Order: sequence, then C-alpha cells, then structure tokens
Amino acid sequence: MGKRKHGDREEQRDADSSQALDSGSSGRKYTVSLAVSGSIINNAQSLELATRLAGQIARAATIFRIDEIVVFDDGESSASSFQRTGWGRETGEASGGEFLARVLRYLEVPQYLRRALVPMHKSLRYAGQLPPLDSPHHLRKQACCHSEKVARGNGCYADVGLGQDVLIQETVKAGTRITVAMGSTDKNLKRGKLSVVPSSTPRESAGLYWGYTVRVVDRLTKAFSDSSFEEGYDYTIGTSEHGEKVLTSDLRVPSFRHALIVFGGPAGLEESLELDGSSTVKDVRELFTRYLNTCPLQGSRTIRTEEAIFISLQFLQEPLLRAV
Repeated sequence: MGKRKHGDREEQRDADSSQALDSGSSGRKYTVSLAVSGSIINNAQSLELATRLAGQIARAATIFRIDEIVVFDDGESSASSFQRTGWGRETGEASGGEFLARVLRYLEVPQYLRRALVPMHKSLRYAGQLPPLDSPHHLRKQACCHSEKVARGNGCYADVGLGQDVLIQETVKAGTRITVAMGSTDKNLKRGKLSVVPSSTPRESAGLYWGYTVRVVDRLTKAFSDSSFEEGYDYTIGTSEHGEKVLTSDLRVPSFRHALIVFGGPAGLEESLELDGSSTVKDVRELFTRYLNTCPLQGSRTIRTEEAIFISLQFLQEPLLRAV
C-alpha cells in the first residue's frame, strides 16, 4: 500500500521478517509518535552536517517504527538563531524546524517517487547522499503486497516502481500519492483490479510498518494540542536528564491508543517550555504522563538529541510493546 501522491509496493516475506515484533498480530491499531525540537539543527556547522543529523532522526524513526514525527520550533529566538547560520539563510527556510521537516519528508518518500513528488529545493542538496530508510513501503521490484504509487491521469494508471504503470479501479487526480492493495500474487496486477486504500490500512490490517508522517508546529505545547488524531494522545513521555530514573524492566506502561515521545533541543524540554510563550504550565513535567531519564548512567556530560532519540526508543521499545 502507499500514500498520498504516488505508490508503494511490498513483499510479504520481507514484511513478515521486519514485523516480527508484532507477535503474530494480524494488525496494529495503536500508533507511536515522536516530537523533536527543530532547534537541534541550529548548531550544525554546515548544510551537509545538518542534513546528516536529519538523516539520523529519520533512520531512528524507521528502525523503531515511529508512525508520526512532530517537529516543533522553540519560538522566535530559535528562528533567529537558525537565520544567523550562513547555510541556514542560504536554504531559504524560516527556521530549523522547517528545514528538518523538509528533509524528513523527502527521506520518507520511496526513491522511485521522489522525482515526481518532491520539488527541488536548496535544503535537499545533500539529502540524496543519506543512507536509505529501507522501510517496508520502499519496495523492491519483485515485491507484491501493498504499494505506494503516483497516479497518472484518467484510467487510472499509477507508478508503483515495477517498471510499468498499473491500472487501478478508482479515478485519482494525477500526481496524487496513494496507497494501493497489490495482493499476494501478480494476478490482480494483470487483471487491473487493484484498489486504493487508506494509508493506515497496511498497519491496521496487517501490522505492517508503512513509514511516518511529518507535522510541523511553532511551539512545544502545540505538539499536544494540534494532534493528528481526533482523540489526541492518551500517553505522553518527556525525556530529560532531569527526569525520573527507572529501569526498563520496572517501567509499566498502561494500554494506550496513541503515544507521544518528546525530545527537547540543546537545552532540553525545560527551555522549550520557557520559550513557548503561550503555556500557563510552569513545570514541564506537568505536560507528560511520565517524565523519564532514559540514560541515567551516561558517561558524557551531554547527550545530543539525535543520540537521545536512539537511546530512548530502544529503552521504551519493550515497555510499549508490553502495554499493547
């Protein structure tokens, strides 16, 4: 299956191995989102290094099957800091958050769809050099299960990365990224009986990881209030060196529908709240269900945000799986 504006395919045996942690479940109704401050980009010394940092975040999100990445900015001071970097001004982006979001979105698009879906931009100069995400919806030619495609006018034909367009039942506007059910064999492909399905279908019906979406907000608290999910997030985790110290084996997470894990900028979530400007909350801990230190025995005085994301997602993986 695929997403808005073009198409993805997937091979079942590849999917079976990559989704082993679903513990035999036929579907996955819950989601896990990650929120990160765009200000982490501001300290990068060049456009190339900033791009690599964004690539690390995209890789972490994919490895740990994050369904949504929320990029929040830390107010006007953060935007000004980004503009003071020479490479930041050259990109034309308004803030580090906008830059980070653009690279994350680029990497999430299957390679065979990028030329059609992603406009050229100065911020993406080095994005093509980043390691591929190699997620299930970045399909290989022999794959046949679900796929992302780009619709190609009336008919309706779509590019699914097979070397030839395929016919789908629905009429879709050209240039639209869609999710298409491919079936387990090539019979449906030859008969032209492929159907468009919601992008959540691979996850909900088969437990497949189907990439992440990206949402951009201008302050920390909007990461919560402007949720992509109608019911909002019912379990939230803040990460900080000032957080509660707990062992993975002792962490108990209640059953949840939509979880959100939040990472601050170079000065942490405490500063992100101070720069928010719209919140009446004084203690950042009040924003979260749990406020955790996921690396209590760190040897370095500092842990960079991109490092904290890998550490924390590994730390939280087992407790989150136990909860569902």
